[in-house]
Amino acid sequence: MIGKTTEFLANVKGELAKVTWPTRKDTYASTLVVIVLVMVVAVFLWLVDTALSASIRTLLG
Repeated sequence: MIGKTTEFLANVKGELAKVTWPTRKDTYASTLVVIVLVMVVAVFLWLVDTALSASIRTLLG
């Protein structure tokens, strides 16, 4: 059991050594893209919701 755990942890360490971690600049750029896209989608959904609400109010009223 201990041997398998030690082997597993050694494999984890080896795999982590292969990871290419993003630079601070890359992380900042990716975060900015995500924030902008979330805002764009939020505005789009708000517009669609407003249009559908107005259409339903017109049909029912």
